[in-house]
Amino acid sequence: MIARELLIINRLGLHARAAAKLVATASRFSASIKLQKDGKSADAKSIMAVMMLAAGKGSHLTVQCDGEDEAASLAAVEALIQDRFGEDE
Repeated sequence: MIARELLIINRLGLHARAAAKLVATASRFSASIKLQKDGKSADAKSIMAVMMLAAGKGSHLTVQCDGEDEAASLAAVEALIQDRFGEDE
């Protein structure tokens, strides 16, 4: 298992469109991917669970990946977040 803390930097935070992109990215991998924020945990492959985290701009998320492709899955999620979910700011 590997984990990394990431900062949500896009202006609107983890809103519906961003959450959908995160779920689509996570779903490409076989690894289990969990997000944690303020003591709450969510399966990164579940749109409802991700939305329930209510992660606004400036939120710190811990991303935990466990499985055969854990390194690639963490890198993909990190790249998506650092790219502000592909949104123009």
